[in-house]
Amino acid sequence: EMANEEEAEIQISELDLLSSMFPYEEEFAVTDQLALAELKHYVENESAEVPSSKVQFILNVKAEVPNASMVEFSMACALPFKYPSVLPEITVRSSLLSRTQQILLNSDLKTYLVQNFSGEPCMLSAREWVKDHAAAYIDKDLSSSSTTASDATQSAVTTFTRLWIYSHHIYNKQKRKNIIDWAKELSLSGFCMPGKPGVVCVEGLQSSCEEFWSRVRRLTWKRILIRHREDVFLEGGGHTEIQQQRKFPTLEEKCFDAHGARGNHMDLGQLYHFLEEKGCGDIFQMYFGVEGH
Repeated sequence: EMANEEEAEIQISELDLLSSMFPYEEEFAVTDQLALAELKHYVENESAEVPSSKVQFILNVKAEVPNASMVEFSMACALPFKYPSVLPEITVRSSLLSRTQQILLNSDLKTYLVQNFSGEPCMLSAREWVKDHAAAYIDKDLSSSSTTASDATQSAVTTFTRLWIYSHHIYNKQKRKNIIDWAKELSLSGFCMPGKPGVVCVEGLQSSCEEFWSRVRRLTWKRILIRHREDVFLEGGGHTEIQQQRKFPTLEEKCFDAHGARGNHMDLGQLYHFLEEKGCGDIFQMYFGVEGH
């Protein structure tokens, strides 16, 4: 809880800083006032509920383009609740960028943030980076890559997401049924390990994963959070490409030899081997803070 409060306070002070530096609506605008109000309420009242949605805002940046005047880039930003411990979600757009150029720009920005700002507020740095570098992407000739710019403009970009959810425990039969039914309805694969702790992994289209998470978190839990999130941008994003990204065929419940008085403590060694087989061994350490073996 302590860490959450600190993170929330950092977010608020960073948003205050942005609004004092960019007082005009056309430069900086919070698009979700309710989320901001919830965040402030959470910081001011110890008993307040953890905010249910991320604060979202737009930062507009003008950059000079050689032999043209100024070009405006729009940064659509969302601060996950754990920011700055996790990176902000930023999508940079401009009418002059082809789809492929936009993907490349966003992926380079993310790399820059990953390498330089783990755990620190970085919105201003991200804005500076866009101001300094974004214009260069407009002239990038990407036709040598597999798709030409014009094809890329037509093919939408699909994001494949994998969420690793951690819960204090999952015993309730109805919740377990919901998890399986919702995953099926949303074409998500993965697995659910009931017991204590509870582990749920879902993978599929980004929008479906987000819908799944918004339903699951509304149920009553002692504690539930996304431990880790993986996003893969797919050019085209047809059914085959999505299937190739999956590490799990469907979503099923996985019980690893239970032990303990109530038969509800899972054998974590078996969970580790299961994750290893699926090529996700590194996730074990994120969940339990220890090397699996």
